[in-house]
Amino acid sequence: MAHKGLQLFGYVLALVGLVGLLAGTIMPQWKMSAYVGDNIITAVAMYEGLWMSCAFQSTGQMQCKIYDSMLQLNSALQATRALMVIAILLTVVGMGVASMGMKCTNCGGDDKVKKSRIAMTGGIILILGALCSIIACSWFSYQIIQDFYSPFTPVNTKYEFGAAVFIAWAGTFLVVMGGGLLAASCSRKQSGPSYPTKSRPPSSGREYV
Repeated sequence: MAHKGLQLFGYVLALVGLVGLLAGTIMPQWKMSAYVGDNIITAVAMYEGLWMSCAFQSTGQMQCKIYDSMLQLNSALQATRALMVIAILLTVVGMGVASMGMKCTNCGGDDKVKKSRIAMTGGIILILGALCSIIACSWFSYQIIQDFYSPFTPVNTKYEFGAAVFIAWAGTFLVVMGGGLLAASCSRKQSGPSYPTKSRPPSSGREYV
């Protein structure tokens, strides 16, 4: 039988993970300019995110520009953007479903088995959302690594991992943990208490009419 505290802990983990997914998706630091090569001195750091690109100057000023056309973006960036949005939507839906099946809420009726199954369904949806985020972060990270080690990429245009990638990974890990705890909260249907059946007294062999 699932414990109320375990469900609540899983829900909190998923909530914090959702914040991480939102922050990682919005932040422009998915990849940042890499300082490689000989005698590279620059006063501007370039950042690229899912929605905009930014230039951070040594004076502390940052100038950002939103991408003008989605069709001009490469396939990896478009897929990452779509998967992260789907991951956020599935996480929100999963948390809504899980909240109806948690023991600390009054939604979903009084049937404990039914509520635990609802919580398990919410946990599965959370795991599916985290899976979308895993695919998005892995794809984007692979693209950064591939471009970094490619001999055809100019030295001054090489990028490395930004902070947003790590924040998105952390949020994904928390959503997986929270969804796993909620998915494991499905309790087996318990039968009512069994009482010893009363045996009939042995027949004395006489029949009364």
